[in-house]
Amino acid sequence: MIIEIRRYTLKPGRREEFIDFFERENRAALREAGMLVFGPLRDLENPDKVHWMRAFPTLESRETLKEGFYNGPVWNERIEHQVMPMIAHYEAEVTETTGGFEGFGGRPEL
Repeated sequence: MIIEIRRYTLKPGRREEFIDFFERENRAALREAGMLVFGPLRDLENPDKVHWMRAFPTLESRETLKEGFYNGPVWNERIEHQVMPMIAHYEAEVTETTGGFEGFGGRPEL
């Protein structure tokens, strides 16, 4: 399984607004596009940071799902113009689970 670990530094004072939008709009849109989404998670050391993860079965499916989402109407008409003004910087690391990976339920799948 491929898991992206995403870290966002938000513009000062925008974290709760970002979390509210993510929980209300963005998570559902990403899931409807076929992605597994975990988060958002508040950074306990920086009040302007949020972390979240999304999972894909393979690298190929990651590319296909991301392309469909970011080139589609939901991102371009509903999400991007609302969320991007809140973000100062973001980064993502793409990881692959090991054979002994345990999901949140103690199972090797999510």
